[in-house]
Amino acid sequence: MDQDRRIRNGQAWSNSSYTAWVNRFGVPEKAVSRILKDPKRRLQPLDQYIGEVSGKKIVNLLGSHGSKAVALSLLGAETTVIDISDSNAAYASELAAAANVDVRYVVEDILNLPKSEMTGDYDMAFMENGILHYFADLNEYFSVVTGLLKKGGTLILQDFHPVSTKLIESQGKSQAVRKHKVSGNYFSEELVTTDVAYSKFLPELQYATSEERAPFQVQIRQWTLGEIVTAIGSAGLWIKQLVEEPHPDELDRGIPKSFIIVAEKF
Repeated sequence: MDQDRRIRNGQAWSNSSYTAWVNRFGVPEKAVSRILKDPKRRLQPLDQYIGEVSGKKIVNLLGSHGSKAVALSLLGAETTVIDISDSNAAYASELAAAANVDVRYVVEDILNLPKSEMTGDYDMAFMENGILHYFADLNEYFSVVTGLLKKGGTLILQDFHPVSTKLIESQGKSQAVRKHKVSGNYFSEELVTTDVAYSKFLPELQYATSEERAPFQVQIRQWTLGEIVTAIGSAGLWIKQLVEEPHPDELDRGIPKSFIIVAEKF
């Protein structure tokens, strides 16, 4: 059943993501100009945890449109992206070509990687924002991450904080009327059906019917912070830092927006 869910999620990510990234960033030849100006800035806020990447072998897991991978390559890293979407790969490949860097893009379900990809020689596994919820078994996922890293290799993970994604609902567009309420179940283990992340960059879906939106929907599993930390530790990764980041919007001051974990394979 989970294999079927992952296939459907992969199909949703391949439907129109190239068009969505053009709508958001512009054509790759235009989008790359902003990365070229300051590639390190494109990695914020993770740049302060990554350190010097020149000469390092880095795998960008579920690297989507490739902008982070291109930035890493511009800083001297040997970069591979693993992602399930052909459409993402097309945009990322054109972006890398426009930047005149080599980014190796592997279009595969990361849980079904061929043995030839499990090299165990990556210096760093890099992933950010909206990745973990695509996996119904974090132990299985992080065992793959561990298998990709060499001994002493580093995991850099940023993702959305479950307090914001699972628990708190925010309404109101000014400080005077902004309201927050606990509307979710933090400990829920249910799969949630939602629009694929890039759908907000497709204007044609704004007034789409539920039937029209169906190909652009995915099923996700929202994890607690404890479940995430436990899965990372159980996979043979030593957690060196766990940083909880506040929401940048003043209207949501005091609510965590995201978290960053730095871990090392031992």
